[in-house]
Amino acid sequence: MAETQEPVKTQQKCIAMFALICCSTVLLALIFSSVDVWGDNEDGITEDNCSRDCRAVLVENIPHELTLPDEGSGYIPLSVAFLTLLDQAKYSVEVVSPVWDLNCWEAWETWATAIKQSQLLFQRLLSLKSHGVKLKIASSQTNSAELKSLADHDAEVRFVNMTALTRGGLHSSFWIVDRSHIYIGSADMNWKSFSQRKELGVMVYNCSCLALDLHRVFSFYWQLHDKDYIPSIWSKRVTALYGKFNALELQLNTTQATAYVSTSPELFCPKDRTRDVDAIHQVIQSAKTFVFISVSDYLPLVTRTFRGTSITRYWSVIDEVIREAVVLRGVRVRLLISLWKQTHPLTFNFVTSLKSLCMQLNNCSLEVKFFSPKEQNNDIQQGFNHNKYVVTDNAVYIGNHDWVGSDFALNAGVGLVIKVQQSLKDRGVTILEQIKASFERDWKSRYAKKQIIKEQEGKFRNLQQTEINTHMDTEEESKWQSPLSL
Repeated sequence: MAETQEPVKTQQKCIAMFALICCSTVLLALIFSSVDVWGDNEDGITEDNCSRDCRAVLVENIPHELTLPDEGSGYIPLSVAFLTLLDQAKYSVEVVSPVWDLNCWEAWETWATAIKQSQLLFQRLLSLKSHGVKLKIASSQTNSAELKSLADHDAEVRFVNMTALTRGGLHSSFWIVDRSHIYIGSADMNWKSFSQRKELGVMVYNCSCLALDLHRVFSFYWQLHDKDYIPSIWSKRVTALYGKFNALELQLNTTQATAYVSTSPELFCPKDRTRDVDAIHQVIQSAKTFVFISVSDYLPLVTRTFRGTSITRYWSVIDEVIREAVVLRGVRVRLLISLWKQTHPLTFNFVTSLKSLCMQLNNCSLEVKFFSPKEQNNDIQQGFNHNKYVVTDNAVYIGNHDWVGSDFALNAGVGLVIKVQQSLKDRGVTILEQIKASFERDWKSRYAKKQIIKEQEGKFRNLQQTEINTHMDTEEESKWQSPLSL
């Protein structure tokens, strides 16, 4: 009897051992199927040896059609800034952009000068391989001839299928050069960013600590290549190094500051990564004297579609923190919104609601203006304000999203938060002062209007949602789609 039981026990042990090996194999397969080996390569840069003595530069594109007050914010033109960034490249350039349209021959006759600038940038990208620089690109655009041409010149291009992942779009726009220099801002790889649109962003040089963290966001996108799901297991190399509770301490233009990178949507926030909405909330909540906001669209609404029925609800995250700052803390708020052909009619309702806060209150200041440039020419709105930022007396947030609920819920975006530590009297000219000067220049310009023409407002209010969707550009399309979650 004992002899019979011994083979049975041995067999059971073998089965148990085999099951354990199978489980381990499956676990390892899951890990390595969801994480690229490339994502673990950070060129030997760590939190211990990375650089924290950094230089920040304000980058803008001001269309020549706009006549703005000569109150310099100390910015560098966008086309010059990108070429300067490429001049720094010795090893690698990593780019995320939703649109690749730098060679627009259809608009050559009207915008030849601007398109020459964007074409020059494209040629420089094509030549990176010949200079021993590796180019990696993540985008959601599948039918781009430019991306194909770059791939033919040995660039590595990967596609992020946002439609399958979140039913949204890719709005992220950032660069990382040599894991040391970065760009984050409103401009993407579109010739319009060098001509028709007013853009704003920040270049940060010699800041490998911050670049390393942004590279982890790039790695996150890189690993989503052709996937139609968000892997449940990720390498620690895509988790955040810094966030709103543990921001990077650095020297920025000889000023003590802290900084971190935020992302959206929530599904794209690995461990310890701060959401864009939480970053904006923190920046506004920490303001003591003023909050200046410049965005293309402001619409605190999200819409869900369930069994063919659309349900719209109020999205309070940002709207409420603005109201709290004005009413409860006496912070001065200015909101500059673009007025253009895709302005949603309900924008005016929310603006009226915000402006009414201070009607019966002392020590209350909330102003709203619409940035309305020249008339459209052949469906092109010249001088369109594409900025997406908020600056306060002690912090700035620069992102890729308009302040629309569905953008943050569905679409992929990246933001940069910089907070200056010293008091106003102890610090020199900082990136915050430069962005504040840029905002005040736009605010005082003849294009910023407190009241729009009644006939113009009526036209927007009567515009039906179906008409808006019909005329939307691909880049803006996902803004009005229904979010999965918030």
